[in-house]
Amino acid sequence: MNIECHACIGGTNVRDDMNALRAGPQVVVGTPGRIHDMIERRVLKTDQMKLFILDEADEMLSRGFTEQIYDIFQLLPQSTQVTLLSATMPQDVLEVTTKFMRDPIRILVKKQELTLEGIKQFYIAVEKEEWKLDTLSDLYETVTITQAVIFCNTRRKVDWLTDKLTARDFTVSAMHGDMEQGQRDVIMKEFRSGSSRVLIATDLLARGIDVQQVSLVINYDLPANRENYIHRIGRGGRFGRKGVAINFVTADDVRMMREIEQFYSTQIEEMPMNVADLI
Repeated sequence: MNIECHACIGGTNVRDDMNALRAGPQVVVGTPGRIHDMIERRVLKTDQMKLFILDEADEMLSRGFTEQIYDIFQLLPQSTQVTLLSATMPQDVLEVTTKFMRDPIRILVKKQELTLEGIKQFYIAVEKEEWKLDTLSDLYETVTITQAVIFCNTRRKVDWLTDKLTARDFTVSAMHGDMEQGQRDVIMKEFRSGSSRVLIATDLLARGIDVQQVSLVINYDLPANRENYIHRIGRGGRFGRKGVAINFVTADDVRMMREIEQFYSTQIEEMPMNVADLI
């Protein structure tokens, strides 16, 4: 298919975007702020826009993009088909469907169809939070990692863990929302190419980014909500490949782990001694 596509992302050169959009690509993918800016500048024309897709709607709205998204919707012609994709359906997402969609057809994926097939899930019981670092170091030396993603719940924890592992002579990269877009692009390019093998990240990476080589996902922190669990460990085992997810679990995390098991009708077993053979 001979289709021209352009990425329109905040933090990149505005003039480059304007020039690319004037060339008339058939598909534009972008962040709410930059898309709205390009429409306002009249270089991204909406009069012939056939389809507008809001992906990860719940995440977009929770991250403070509500006003920009509303502004974009108001600039769309009535003839534009609107598709909204969301892992969850909180009230703010439902409000969007009410305000900006005409007679929408709702397609809901049943919970039991959110499959974790092909991904082996384990936990390591860690008695104290401060023991997680030594546990990770031991695991790092035990398994041969093709590529791995380590998830933490906060940006501060990502930076702290990166510094600690670097000080122990482990080679790691890090990515979170405080970084400039250009810096994140470089890190992702290195990770996708394989020049960086271990990436420490917040849930910024957990949604919508496919890294096909990932064989291991480590939840240094269990996700704050159970819906994010499938997004995180879905990094491994993509496209029919096998993957392994390892969860670091303190006594305070046991309840959340049980909720995750119940929600996804799955079982997270204690990590076996031969885990290296499974990765």
